[in-house]
Amino acid sequence: MPTSHHAPRHVDALRAVHVLREPKTWALPTAVVAVVALLLSLLYMGGILNPQADLSNLPVALVSSDEGASVAGQDTNAGEQIVQAITADADPSVDWRVMTADEARDALARDEVFGALEIPADFTATLAALGTSSADPARPTITVLTNQGAGSLGSSFASTAAQTAAHAASAQIGQQLTAQSGTSATAAAALLLADPVSVVVEPGHQLGAHSGAGLSAFYFTLLLVLAGFIGATVVNTAVDGALGYADTEYGPFHSRRPAAPISRAQTFLVKSAISVVLALVTSAIVMFATITLLGMDAGHLPLLYAFSVCASAAVALGVHAINVVFGSLGQLVSMFVFIVLALPSSGATVPLEALPSFYRFLATFEPMRQLSDGVRSILYFDAQATGALPRGWSMIALGAALALVGGIVAARFYDRRGLRRLGHPATVSAPVAVGAAA
Repeated sequence: MPTSHHAPRHVDALRAVHVLREPKTWALPTAVVAVVALLLSLLYMGGILNPQADLSNLPVALVSSDEGASVAGQDTNAGEQIVQAITADADPSVDWRVMTADEARDALARDEVFGALEIPADFTATLAALGTSSADPARPTITVLTNQGAGSLGSSFASTAAQTAAHAASAQIGQQLTAQSGTSATAAAALLLADPVSVVVEPGHQLGAHSGAGLSAFYFTLLLVLAGFIGATVVNTAVDGALGYADTEYGPFHSRRPAAPISRAQTFLVKSAISVVLALVTSAIVMFATITLLGMDAGHLPLLYAFSVCASAAVALGVHAINVVFGSLGQLVSMFVFIVLALPSSGATVPLEALPSFYRFLATFEPMRQLSDGVRSILYFDAQATGALPRGWSMIALGAALALVGGIVAARFYDRRGLRRLGHPATVSAPVAVGAAA
């Protein structure tokens, strides 16, 4: 009697068809993925589509060092007049902060402002000289200082606002000078008087050539968060496999160890301890790859390493705590907490001042904002950015403490309720060594 060696394949095909015909198989993952795709689209794109419209209270320094001069027998200070005109403007998008030149430079170096508009000491004197008979009079200059370390887009917004204000002041001064000169000025002189002020843009806080135009801090922080998140995911799977609570598969090879009699709380502590040690390794690798191999500009290397280790470890502890509470769903919840909600509210690519209020609210507790500020302080501002580094350390400590306490409390609660991971005690094997073969 001939045998059909195709029968097993036929049976497998039928089983696959029957599985696909069952809505319970595909309905839940389809719904979950659809909701995740919708939320990702709304959250990621909602904060960047029109940042100019959401811009509010962007801090920009306003400096007048003008010493004034006597014009037509009257003491005049055009610089102070420009400052008064700019600050009187009710534009809510910019928070003009009147400072001295030294204060402005210090604010730029401490990441307190996104840029500065600076009027020099001889502004009025140079302006008055335009009406003289000099064949080539010097134009008064207003300098716009940028701060790429505060973020390339935020610095661009500040530069645009400062240049707009400077050109508006030039046009207003030009109208006054044109009216004073009457019809006696030549065509060339009239053209000069109509727009007398030269606006110069210069870097107010210089970054190195290998700083990604102010984006290296964000991507370095992203690497730390991903290292903690992915590391915790791998540790979670590996430990569960070693303890017999999950299958281990490598290609076509499959094994499952006998379940070890260990509580949820003890399992959480094991995973947490491994992740903290792993953070020491991954942080060193990230720094070696970015700084040594790729040449990223960085200083305060011991401080940067310590901050990186603690940041990555805190993220990993948070992932483990969420997994304890939510089980298999914890991976998705962790992704939203540490990636989906964190990236658009980090303020690293689009400044918080240009984000909708929802994202500003998220930034008060989402870890990416606190960590990126700390890294930016170390990389760009000599570890002196106002409040950024202490706030980063505080949030790391708070996050790690909440993760440890929350994870242990949740795990012990489940243990005391008898909610064993493999169900009834009879399903748990006798004590075995973790390294025993399946």
